[in-house]
Amino acid sequence: MIDLHTHSLLSDGELLPSELIRRAMVKGYQALAITDHVDLSNIDWVISRLVKDCSALQKSFQIEVLPGAEITHVPPESIPSMAEEARKLGAKIVVVHGETIVEPVAPQTNLQALQSPIDILAHPGLITREEVMLAKKNGIMLEITARKGHSLTNGHVAKLALEVGAGMVLNTDGHSPDDLISDEQARKIALGAGLSEEDYVQLGLNAREIIKRAQ
Repeated sequence: MIDLHTHSLLSDGELLPSELIRRAMVKGYQALAITDHVDLSNIDWVISRLVKDCSALQKSFQIEVLPGAEITHVPPESIPSMAEEARKLGAKIVVVHGETIVEPVAPQTNLQALQSPIDILAHPGLITREEVMLAKKNGIMLEITARKGHSLTNGHVAKLALEVGAGMVLNTDGHSPDDLISDEQARKIALGAGLSEEDYVQLGLNAREIIKRAQ
């Protein structure tokens, strides 16, 4: 399992970064990105803390650990500059909190995110075909999520991504220990979204490609 969207108690997660990493390792994860929620109020100290922690913890745990950020509920026009700032601060994985159907995310968030230097558009809800085409053009992965509520639109996202040829990854958006999943559970989520066994294998390859770009 490669999970490029999780949260620690540096935002709204339940676990210290060290415990999150340890639990993921025991669960059989190969790689983990900690992408705590950021906006203008905390982007500097959250990312700098994660960069420091992930670097230190990488030496002690047998799992690949990447510091990241999830740009969350910010004015859409601020997303491009915040993504650039996240990169400058050392975020290896930059995620944007997409227009999920279960939270009041501002309209145009998906569109602005897909024109920004990010890696993943998380749980993008009722994303349009035009936006999926933009994701493909800019090499941004669309997320199939294990997160309750957000996962309600997995089928829509998967269907459009397959039709257009846009890349996808599968993440947990994990906030608690119970959110971490096994490879088998990830496979079931992918198949439940309408993907094939071959598509599921490709999700992992896409995640590896993001990690490769981050190095």
